[in-house]
Amino acid sequence: MNEEKIVSLCQNCMAEQPKKITRCTVGHGNYVYIVELMDRKVVVRCSEETGAYKDTIYWLEKLETIDIPVPRVLGKGMFEGYEYLILTYFEGQDIGLVYTELTAEEKREIARAVVDIQNKVSAVQLEDIPKDWSWKESFVDDMLSRAKERIIANGCYFEPEKVDRLMEESTKPELADYFASIRPVAYLDDISTKNLLIHEGHVSGVIDIDWMDVGDKLTFAAMTKMALMNMGCDTDYVTYLLEEMHLNGLEQKAFTFYALLFCVDFMGERGMWFMDKQVPVNEEIVKTMNGIYERLWEEYINVEGSM
Repeated sequence: MNEEKIVSLCQNCMAEQPKKITRCTVGHGNYVYIVELMDRKVVVRCSEETGAYKDTIYWLEKLETIDIPVPRVLGKGMFEGYEYLILTYFEGQDIGLVYTELTAEEKREIARAVVDIQNKVSAVQLEDIPKDWSWKESFVDDMLSRAKERIIANGCYFEPEKVDRLMEESTKPELADYFASIRPVAYLDDISTKNLLIHEGHVSGVIDIDWMDVGDKLTFAAMTKMALMNMGCDTDYVTYLLEEMHLNGLEQKAFTFYALLFCVDFMGERGMWFMDKQVPVNEEIVKTMNGIYERLWEEYINVEGSM
């Protein structure tokens, strides 16, 4: 896929000649362009994979009915061997790119907006949920097993015992009962320091919704905390998220456990190869991530987990 083909696609699908085309460096095998037309901008996504946008279209059309800022599908189909998707464009940048520029009040307002979005998403009716669905098996156990396998496969830059410790905690009655209480409720799981667009200090849109998870929405806040700590940033925004979510003691315990879970997940990615790129790992990174784990563990053991 190249700009010439994008021009042809716009002429064929929207009967317009683009004024400007900008390639976004997103992913592998998935071409993303911001296309400036006469009076608006659109996002054009293209993939050589058949059915690449089936889930994206499904979720965007479901979410369009609940009044949250997600892209609308303007066009879809096949063009010169590529599956394409044309979406509305939102001004703004990922929150992780502008985080250090945000004021405390802007972070608080963004937190309010995001929790409101998640609450609306939780009302989305889900289909084909297995009767024996289990949050612990489908998410907690799967994430921990994957993290341990990756840490070992990558040469044990980190101690597998860190995952074992969490596996043991997950079976203790307090957390086990909490996990058993989680119902399959929809939530946006991938809006941590990316996919949440901020424009002039406000939420402008949620993008790249290729799937949604079901279960405990506390995980999105926990992943955000881990991502911010990994960036060396403050976690004030996460504090505001939790304030808006009004957690009890047991939920606070679970939240901190999830942050640890994402910590070992991040550890498992270090040294991995994705296509032709390796996730960086060195002595300083290992030291930093081990330090984050220990800080989160200290937080975890000091949380009074009760209703």
